[in-house]
Amino acid sequence: MSNIYGDEHRALQEQFETRKMADRLEEMIIKDFLDPNDQAFVASRDMFFLATVDHQGRPTVSYKGGDPGFITIVDERTIAFPSYDGNGMFFSMGNIAGHPDIGILFIDLEVPNRLRLQGRASVNVDDPLLDHYAEAELIVRIAIQQIWVNCPRYIHRYKKLAPSQNVPRAECRAPLAEWKRLDTVQDVLPPKDVPRVDAAGGLITMDEYVEKVIKGEA
Repeated sequence: MSNIYGDEHRALQEQFETRKMADRLEEMIIKDFLDPNDQAFVASRDMFFLATVDHQGRPTVSYKGGDPGFITIVDERTIAFPSYDGNGMFFSMGNIAGHPDIGILFIDLEVPNRLRLQGRASVNVDDPLLDHYAEAELIVRIAIQQIWVNCPRYIHRYKKLAPSQNVPRAECRAPLAEWKRLDTVQDVLPPKDVPRVDAAGGLITMDEYVEKVIKGEA
């Protein structure tokens, strides 16, 4: 019996005559732990895509970024990463709190490579790893259920130009998010952000913010 294929997968495999190949791939590449090569790849990533499920059963995907090494390899079956200051929606984090099943795509766009991970996640406000990340609000730990390497042949090659200046780092405080300077959100900002608006340059309008986004300055 397969650990990853259901009736819907089998129906398509039968239709396109790929069932035997699919079974062979499950035998060859799918495992429940990170081998040394996997660990090195994950630890080198500065971004990944996180899939979660909301309270209505709807899937959603978010981008998570940081400096290389912001994903901690706890052990061969567990990884962890920080949740930094965001827009206050806590959408992915809330999804995990309600539905711990997640999916992750780790990808290298310069030397095409990708690794898929499925697991069960937990969100922790007092995790000891909080001390390892500047300005982290939460820590997400993931118990790995399945991982496998996908063929990279369709990955377009892109080159990294520069790391984000907004990633929290131990040597300096991350800049205030530009959208928090919007005049339309001042009455709902968390107290910790209110005094930072003037220091960041004062209020801006939505048109000014959109212009910053278009120019890549937000």
